[in-house]
Amino acid sequence: MINLRVLLLILLCVSRVSAALPEESRTLGGIALLPLPEYAPVNAQALYMDMPVPIISTTNGRTAVVGIPLTASVGQASIQLIATDFVDSLDFSVGNKDYPEQRITLKDTSKVTPNEVELARYAREAAEQKAVYKTFTPTIGAWPRFQMPIVGEFSSPFGLKRFFNGEARDPHSGLDIAAAEGKTVYAPADGKIAQTGDYFFNGQTVMIDHGQGIISMLCHLSKISVVMGQTIQRGEAIGKVGHTGRATGPHLHWGLSINNARVNPLLVASPKP
Repeated sequence: MINLRVLLLILLCVSRVSAALPEESRTLGGIALLPLPEYAPVNAQALYMDMPVPIISTTNGRTAVVGIPLTASVGQASIQLIATDFVDSLDFSVGNKDYPEQRITLKDTSKVTPNEVELARYAREAAEQKAVYKTFTPTIGAWPRFQMPIVGEFSSPFGLKRFFNGEARDPHSGLDIAAAEGKTVYAPADGKIAQTGDYFFNGQTVMIDHGQGIISMLCHLSKISVVMGQTIQRGEAIGKVGHTGRATGPHLHWGLSINNARVNPLLVASPKP
């Protein structure tokens, strides 16, 4: 007869490896789920565009969760599996996705055409953020449980082709959620605070490392309630809604990065009804 304590431990282990995976969308800004072959070594690492890819354990085996950049080439792609005395690849196809346009008029023209000093500041800040996006912290191999960091209307969806004061800029790499100034923003999943700052474009910002190269960025805050290095749990407060940086009104920008590729956050967290 199985001891009750042993049974509880077994159920706990099963729950850790059977966590739901994100929704798959093999398109620009999407996610590809690639089951690893059984013969792949336990310590095999997956690489896509020279960046390490999360490998998630489930009851059905191991799956590589590949973030596909908005700038990826449409067509055939592959990840490399690498271990000692082992090299293999898994092929997949990337489909196109035609995102709509968004045209925004800003009164603060410095946020559209920054001067040399502001451009230098932006370059420093961008390098700081990119270093966080390239972080790969090993974890137990379970997929993080995500929730929406705040409830509100989606004011700007992911992937929009953006024009500020008529000038083309990079596509929208996150999800904008409209909410009242000062409303509490919550951590979308467990992790560690990897970076905080008050940035030229993003305003007051918190970056959370969820492990295995999965990073959240929460921007335009009016207040930050966490510090770098702090361990955070899903649903804990990290700050307040604001409109700092390049923003036309109070809202939260939630960006999600997997293997240094910005992907649609709605693939990992469904909005509440």
